[in-house]
Amino acid sequence: MTDDEVMAAALSDPDAQPLTAAQLARMKHTPRAKLIRRAFGLTQEEFAAQFQIPLGTLRDWEQGVAEPDQAARAYLRVIAADPDAVRKALQPRQRVGRTSEA
Repeated sequence: MTDDEVMAAALSDPDAQPLTAAQLARMKHTPRAKLIRRAFGLTQEEFAAQFQIPLGTLRDWEQGVAEPDQAARAYLRVIAADPDAVRKALQPRQRVGRTSEA
C-alpha cells in the first residue's frame, strides 16, 4: 500500500480516525520510567534505590497499573535530564554540630 492508500483507508474508517495536529499538540507527554531506567542500564531495584522511589510504585508505573502524578512526572524529567545532580541531592548530609556558648 502506498502512503496515500493507507491514509485513504484510515479516513474511511469512522472508528479509527487519525488524530489531527491540534489533538496531538494537546496531548501531554508523560515520561516513561521504564525507558529512563533502561537508558541508565539499571534494574528496577537499583533505580528505585538510587532515586528513592518505592519499588512497588516504580513497578506499577512500568506495568501501566498506575500513572505517575504531576510531581512524579516532574521528578522523572529531572532524573532523565541530570541523574547525577539528583543522586547528589539525595545523598545524606553530615550534620554540623552546633556549639553553644555559655
